[in-house]
Amino acid sequence: MRRTARDTEDSARMINRRALMLGGAMTAMVAALGVRMRYLQIDQADEFRLLAEENRVNVRLIPPERGIIYDRNGKIIAENEQNYRVVITREDAGDVDLVLRRLASVIPMTPEDLERTITEVKELRAFVPVQVAERLSWEDFSKVALNAPALPGVVPEVGLSRRYPLDVDFAHVVGYVGPVSDKDLEALESPDPLLKIPKFQIGKIGVEKWMEDTLRGSAGTKKIEVNSAGRVMRELEREEGLPGADIRLTIDADVQNFAQARLGDESAAAVVIDVTNGDIICIASAPSFDPNLFVRGISHTDYNVLMEDDHRPLANKTVSGAYPPGSTFKMVTALAALEAGVINGDSKVSCPGHIEFGDRRFHCWKRSGHGTVNLARSLTESCDVFYYEVAQKIGIDKIAEMGRKLGLGQKFNLPMSAVTEGNMPDKAWKLERHKADWRIGDTINASIGQGYVLTSPLQLAVMTARIASGRAIEPRLIRMINDQELPVPEAASLGLTPDMLAAVQKGMHDVVNGDHGTAKSSRIVDASMTFAGKTGTSQVRNISAAERASGVISNDDLPWNRRDHALFVGFAPYDNPRYAVSVVVEHGGGGSTAAAPIARDIILRAMSDGLPPLTAYPESQRARIETMLNELPLRDPVTGETPVRSRA
Repeated sequence: MRRTARDTEDSARMINRRALMLGGAMTAMVAALGVRMRYLQIDQADEFRLLAEENRVNVRLIPPERGIIYDRNGKIIAENEQNYRVVITREDAGDVDLVLRRLASVIPMTPEDLERTITEVKELRAFVPVQVAERLSWEDFSKVALNAPALPGVVPEVGLSRRYPLDVDFAHVVGYVGPVSDKDLEALESPDPLLKIPKFQIGKIGVEKWMEDTLRGSAGTKKIEVNSAGRVMRELEREEGLPGADIRLTIDADVQNFAQARLGDESAAAVVIDVTNGDIICIASAPSFDPNLFVRGISHTDYNVLMEDDHRPLANKTVSGAYPPGSTFKMVTALAALEAGVINGDSKVSCPGHIEFGDRRFHCWKRSGHGTVNLARSLTESCDVFYYEVAQKIGIDKIAEMGRKLGLGQKFNLPMSAVTEGNMPDKAWKLERHKADWRIGDTINASIGQGYVLTSPLQLAVMTARIASGRAIEPRLIRMINDQELPVPEAASLGLTPDMLAAVQKGMHDVVNGDHGTAKSSRIVDASMTFAGKTGTSQVRNISAAERASGVISNDDLPWNRRDHALFVGFAPYDNPRYAVSVVVEHGGGGSTAAAPIARDIILRAMSDGLPPLTAYPESQRARIETMLNELPLRDPVTGETPVRSRA
């Protein structure tokens, strides 16, 4: 069918109209795209440039150098040493197994080391370096560098690692560092970003833990360029952080070493405090362990040895050990009675060897009794009955009040782990803890440091320092931070009269220097160093009536863990007190034979420039003492080396 002219004209008109509409739509779309492109490229250029830069540049933290820990005289206790290590990167190594086998022929590597490394390499991304070995000797480190062409992907690096040159002497005090754990992070509300760096180490116990924020320092930063896969291309900028603060302790490393050596293989503790300002001069727990083992990653074998040792080398007995103080507590009861006006220096008590109360008999350690004794003699010969009688007159609450005044039953604020507050019981305590009323028998037991009373060696040293000075001496462990001496507030008076203190001090003097003193064999004959103290023996088992009737079994005939604890506290010089000492020997037997000789040697070392002078000992003892001192495994003052005393 032929199209008419009109049809042709209508069709052309329609096509033109559609073309105009399509062209208009396209023009509008191009205009919109142009506007959008202008907005993105011009108006939003700065924002997108910043996003691109942030996607290309990463900011990473630089761990700071940890602060150094010194003793009071500047000897290094904890330091940072160069750590020569080797890392491997899978993408550069190619055949990792082959490269590691070659590396094992260059440096010592166990099959376990190889297996661990291969596992880590496979688990991590190809460009992430994996540590193969650390703490290499310079010789082994050099071998890796020399064999670099045959070890693709292997890179020798130098970092810092913690080291404890005085090892066992300060293990319980300073502690050690270790990698941050999930438990560590959970304990913090706002953890430092540094703690999330892989294998970053922080303090785990002791000063290293409790002074962590001071020792750690602040991180530096570096800006690095990375590609889209996250691989580091180059370092763009670096800003170093601030190193941690250095800390100087109050402890004298030489006295600490002597005390640690003198305690030897005993399960024991010793504390020496400066009576004038509370400085802890020595705080030794035995046996000890090498903290360097934990920094490097202690083996299961070594750890099991430490855990299975019945002498508990991992426990810091000086602050965490809680022991019945035995007769070292008698000064507390005596001062409580003096302050209450129940007795004076001339008051006398008759001791027949026991007292009867109800259907129970409370024995004196001397079965035949001491006869008539006054306060001084009750301390000198450690008469129990004197304190049984006195305690009933004043009651437990007065005794407990005096105990707390002398530092017992409280937790001192020291940067050490597991510090115990011990237990200074009273009526309210028993009612709350045991839901029972306090009994007179409880008071009688407490009067001689048995029953519910528990004290730490640190508390006993503080108690002795307060008795010697008449002031509320507070123990302190940190002397300086970054060469800034920490202020020592003046200790307040205990509120005890000079006569009260003198009466107790005189009794302590006669304990060591009197003809009938329980520690007369541990006296110091040098008049400028005269020693005063008190022995103590605390039972760890009940003695039955049948055993008393047939004869109490000697400590020597009992298994070690059923023997009595041996204790001694003392101060010197007597006329002008400078140092107070406490010694606890677990299951050591008698305080006069096991603890007092150790305490004398340690306090003499604190008062001397070197080894205790032989002239300070009774002449009859000097040959034996000289042999003992010469055989002590003391640290060489020049090289710092010492025979191994740890059980690890």
